[in-house]
Amino acid sequence: MAPRPPDQGILPFVAVAGGVRVTLRVTPGASRTGFAGFAETANGGRALKVSVTAIAEDGRANEAVIKFLAKAWRLPKSSLDLVVGATDRNKVIHVSGSPEQLMPLLIGGLPEEYRS
Repeated sequence: MAPRPPDQGILPFVAVAGGVRVTLRVTPGASRTGFAGFAETANGGRALKVSVTAIAEDGRANEAVIKFLAKAWRLPKSSLDLVVGATDRNKVIHVSGSPEQLMPLLIGGLPEEYRS
């Protein structure tokens, strides 16, 4: 069964020109790397919580986030760019490609319990 299309504000994915923007809340130095649910953002939206084992030093956690998301979504790392939050836990990733093709792929790459 195909994932439902996301409702604005329900999932942290926003279609933009040339791809999809993903709002993240990252926890570096975690005991394991993976998705950790959702967090509310200051503007009332949602952020996808991601934990990585890498520490937040010299960009290691950012690199780990990109590597993890690329693997989870089966995308090349080169299609993911950090556009906001290089030194902050709150980040925005731009995923390059067609939003119509990316949305189902990104939602489908989430654990089942996070797809609503």
